[in-house]
Amino acid sequence: MMNCNEMSLEHVIRAARRIGAHIHKTPIFTSGTVDKITGRHVYFKAENMQKTGSFKIRGALNAVMCLKESDNATQGVVTHSTGNHGQALACAAQLAAMPCSVVIPRGTPSVKVEAIRGYGAEVVFCEATQQSRKETCARVAEERGLIHVPAYDHYDVMAGQGTIGLEICEQVPDLDAVFVMTSGGGLIAGIATAVKGLQPDVKVFAVEVEGKDLQRCLEAGERLWPNPPQTLKTVADATPTQQIGQLPWPIVRDLVEKQVFTVSDEEIIAAMKFTWTRLKTVVEAAGAAPMAAILSKQLQTLDPSIQRICVVLCGGNVDVDNLPW
Repeated sequence: MMNCNEMSLEHVIRAARRIGAHIHKTPIFTSGTVDKITGRHVYFKAENMQKTGSFKIRGALNAVMCLKESDNATQGVVTHSTGNHGQALACAAQLAAMPCSVVIPRGTPSVKVEAIRGYGAEVVFCEATQQSRKETCARVAEERGLIHVPAYDHYDVMAGQGTIGLEICEQVPDLDAVFVMTSGGGLIAGIATAVKGLQPDVKVFAVEVEGKDLQRCLEAGERLWPNPPQTLKTVADATPTQQIGQLPWPIVRDLVEKQVFTVSDEEIIAAMKFTWTRLKTVVEAAGAAPMAAILSKQLQTLDPSIQRICVVLCGGNVDVDNLPW
């Protein structure tokens, strides 16, 4: 694993070399309808088409492969997850022939739970709070002798997620901005490291669910969230984390724009339905949040010189028996 106190473009490039043969280079697509609505050129990065159905496999696989490369022998890995990171770690562990346990909050969509089991991992249920998730994960790690691979508070994980940024810069020349859904911050920290490292003038904007209050923290330059951390109630079940993690925070603080796009559950549901019906693309609620941002009136507050925008559709794991509409 990385023995460093920061992350750089070089870390992301090494992650790309490490995991490239095992993941999809996901496509970019456009929509004339969206361009007409927004008055801008919008490019969609389809991570909903990634292995395991979300971007999470990039970070999980990089972390697992780093463990295999290190001198630290391990009996396996463990994490706590609302589903996507759990699926990704289970898949990565299976590829590495490594045992895996995933702590899952009760109420997680069954499609995600069954997918985790399908990759051969053990599922351990806990209460739907951050405290219960962390305590249960720590207990399982100690009892089974497993190494905890967190969903975002980990340099190897962030570097893996940053490979999306490398692909975006290659696929969309002369980009002006990237819109990224934000929960614990691993995805946006990784993408910002890559994008700003390659194209410093490209702006990276965070999209958040209501209750996260990221803009206030960015403007203050401090993590102002309450302690203990709160679990947000949102239709975007993959993004219940209110706080940016300790390791992603300084990256997000320094590289991400202070203007944050906050979307409501109603806007997310409408954007999810729009993406399904008009773009013929299956995204989960969290994956639809950046679409909600660019379809909202908030986009009118964006600098008009920002014309070429890439929107990261981060996942497509949907419980089709319980659609939000």
